[in-house]
Amino acid sequence: MRKNLVIAIDGYSSCGKSTLAKALAKKLGFIYIDSGSMYRAVTLFFLRNNVDISNPEAVKDALQHIELNFHSRDYESHITLNGEEVSDEIRQMPVSEKVSEVSANKLVRQEMVKQQQRMGKSKNIVMDGRDIGTTVFADAQVKFFMTADPKIRAERRFKELQSKGDTTTSLEDVFENLAHRDYADTTRAESPLTRAEDAIILDNTELTQEEQLNFALEQAHQHLPV
Repeated sequence: MRKNLVIAIDGYSSCGKSTLAKALAKKLGFIYIDSGSMYRAVTLFFLRNNVDISNPEAVKDALQHIELNFHSRDYESHITLNGEEVSDEIRQMPVSEKVSEVSANKLVRQEMVKQQQRMGKSKNIVMDGRDIGTTVFADAQVKFFMTADPKIRAERRFKELQSKGDTTTSLEDVFENLAHRDYADTTRAESPLTRAEDAIILDNTELTQEEQLNFALEQAHQHLPV
C-alpha cells in the first residue's frame, strides 16, 4: 500500500480531464501531471523529425533523443521538449491527428509509463490520461473515469481551439477527429482506454466545472488523513 495519495483520472478526449485534474491539484495542494501532454510532445518530435512510427528501430532511437520536463505556474502545467516550451503547439490539429497512433505504440507507452511511475513514487499527485488507473497507477486510491456526450465534447474542443486563434479547423473536423481518437484509444493493443473496475464514473455532460470539482473533492476527501 502506497503512503502517498494518487488520484487517477481517465476518460475520453475533451471530457475536461485536465481541467478537473488541475482544479483538484490546486484545492488539495497536490502536484498535477498531464500525461497526455507527454504523448503529444513525443508526437510533435516524431512529426518534426519524420520518425517512421512503423519502424521499431527508428522509434527506439527517437525516444533516446527526447527529454520531457514539466514546470508549473498557478497550477497550469507547461511542458518542454528538449528545453523548448511546446505547451501550445502540441494542442494544434497536426499533433491531434497523429497522437493516437503514436501513443498506441508499445515502445512509446512503455517509456512514458516508466517516466510517469517515477513521478508518482513519493509525492501526492493528480494525473490524467487514458490508462492511469488501469496501467500506470493500478494501485491508485482514487480513480475517476470521465465521459460526456460526443457532441458536447466536440463543441468544447472547438471553442478551445478558437480561443487559441485556430480559425481553420471546423466543428465537423473536431467531431471527426474525436471519433477517430475514441476508436483508436479503445481498440489499441497496448493499454487501451478502459474503465478500471474500481473507478468512479463521472459523466459531466450536464455538469458545470464547479459541480464536477465538488463531486471529485467529496470522493478524494474520504482518502485523506483526518
